[in-house]
Amino acid sequence: MKKVVLLFSLIALLAVQANAQKKKSYGSSVENYNTALGIRVNPWVVGFTIKHFIQGPHAIEGLVTTNHEHRANVTVTGLYEYHWNIGKPELNMYAGGGAHIGFYDRRDYDWDRYIDKGKGTYVSPGLDGIIGIEYTFKNIPLNLSADLKPYVQFVGPTNFIGEEIGGLSARFTF
Repeated sequence: MKKVVLLFSLIALLAVQANAQKKKSYGSSVENYNTALGIRVNPWVVGFTIKHFIQGPHAIEGLVTTNHEHRANVTVTGLYEYHWNIGKPELNMYAGGGAHIGFYDRRDYDWDRYIDKGKGTYVSPGLDGIIGIEYTFKNIPLNLSADLKPYVQFVGPTNFIGEEIGGLSARFTF
């Protein structure tokens, strides 16, 4: 699974290089940056995040996360987000949704299947929602965000709002 995380990191880096453009100026627009790359954490999950503004307040975000205890498990998430200003030009709220696909070890996430079928990995697709707040610094290329990301999975025992429900992200903007 470490190879999968490395592969997605390289793809993200190439995508950023291919789409790199001049940073937007501050003003009434919610686009304080074009692209941001960083990390996302919560007490259970750590991973990479990349966010790119498509046009105006519309952005897409990609996440590749893994559990602290069960590092063989990886979730890949794609989100659409709509941003709007709240008070200051550097402060935005956002909301949206998307989908994810998780690759989980049976032993870690589905003990009954592990007992019946032994070792193995199963794939679990699902839907995600997101609502959050972000602050982009004017003088340094840094974006900080906090959000709630409830989800539902269609396969496996984790078909509820779980450990990936919230997170904090720190991103380098350009």
